[in-house]
Amino acid sequence: MSLGQTVKREVRVILLTTLYFATWFVVLVIVKKLVLEQYEIQVGGLSLALLGALIVAKVVLVLEHVSLGQWVRRHPAAVDVAARTLLYALGVLVVLLLEKAFEARHEEGGFGQALLHVFRHRDIPHVWANTIVVGCALFVFNVLAVLRRQLGAESLFHSFLAPPAGEDQKGGNP
Repeated sequence: MSLGQTVKREVRVILLTTLYFATWFVVLVIVKKLVLEQYEIQVGGLSLALLGALIVAKVVLVLEHVSLGQWVRRHPAAVDVAARTLLYALGVLVVLLLEKAFEARHEEGGFGQALLHVFRHRDIPHVWANTIVVGCALFVFNVLAVLRRQLGAESLFHSFLAPPAGEDQKGGNP
């Protein structure tokens, strides 16, 4: 495979993965906007959701190549999915908590105090909601990654986009 083909393939994988996570994150922003609309609270963050999708996509694609060890490899694929989902979701939680603490460090007199403040702050439900939704997105991604490894990328792709087997072109019965 030439360098050009390799770069093209990598860009395609990153774009598709980013699109996948962007869909989840945009839906999260829309749901937050709809829920908070009744309280007349304005919600933004669409551009941050798209940037976050790009970052999460790249991190997850890199972490796909990291082995979780022999113990995980000796167990069914469900163990790999559960372990990766849990580890990645915990990583998301830590990053979100650190981000909130970093934002509040000046008002709270230091990073340690700011980190404690995060758990008492009114935005903590947003941190939990973001973590839960991103965790669900990661779970589905990890399940699809296992299916992609088992079936092959093209086979999985065609399984969802090809017409059902046995159907003729007009949509009637065979």
